[in-house]
Amino acid sequence: MSTRLSFEVDGADWPNCGASRFVDAAGFRWHVQTMGQGPVALLAHGTGAATHSWRALAPLLSHRFTVIAPDLPGHGFTDSPAPSRLSLSGMARDLGALCRTLDAKPEIAIGHSAGAAILARMALDSLIDPKLIVSLNGAFLPFGGVAAKFLSPLAKAMTFNPVVPRIFAWRGRDPASVRRLIEGTGSRIDAGGERLYGKLVGNSGHVAAALQMMANWDLAPLVRDLPKLTPALLLIAASNDKAIPPEVAERVHALVPHATLRLMPALGHLAHEERPDAVASIIFDAAISADVIAAQHQMSI
Repeated sequence: MSTRLSFEVDGADWPNCGASRFVDAAGFRWHVQTMGQGPVALLAHGTGAATHSWRALAPLLSHRFTVIAPDLPGHGFTDSPAPSRLSLSGMARDLGALCRTLDAKPEIAIGHSAGAAILARMALDSLIDPKLIVSLNGAFLPFGGVAAKFLSPLAKAMTFNPVVPRIFAWRGRDPASVRRLIEGTGSRIDAGGERLYGKLVGNSGHVAAALQMMANWDLAPLVRDLPKLTPALLLIAASNDKAIPPEVAERVHALVPHATLRLMPALGHLAHEERPDAVASIIFDAAISADVIAAQHQMSI
């Protein structure tokens, strides 16, 4: 049986823990961080991450937005629903239910990696109606070639073996392994960030949810529907991203009307953790252009 992180035990030093609360929605309990005031900004982290990923960016955004940042289902301190719901459409529906419970109507939605795909799916399914979606190294396109035939079946097979998450978690308790994992994405982050990722990947419950999410992930319908996306879409891509190369953003840019592309040099997959100030400035500029915030409210980072 996979064990879950406990906020009482593991949350004492969690970033921005003073903004944390727990909310029941979609039939399970969510960990949500809320801060700031202004138009609602919904933040969705990527696979295997949690609200810690926004530890520096969320406070910057809170100067101009009401930031709502949940741990996605099964991740961090949020309960895990049935494995079949850890799919793109399932997580979009459940996150939509959380927004309804919070009576939150996001005017801007900001997603990292798989989180960007979830937010796009939500907009396409009329679960949210933002003026702007910001994708940070968004994972919009399926793996191609041999990877497509190998990775998803492998993830499915691993989720059926209860020992596998514990093996992954055991490896995750080694700081050197965690550092190699992060550097393998093309990013270098601070020691505190590495420690938090170690806490997550060292927990078998969190790892099990990430594997189940991978096993249920199907991006083909999203790719088919992306040209129908109506909100403005800002694609922020990092030139040194070794997980989601910039070519993915370039392909999505060609697919989606009204999409714009910004390339951030010398940063990796966790660009928003490496340079939260620069990412915040880009987001504020885009929010002004999309009429989410007024120009006079622009903030210098």
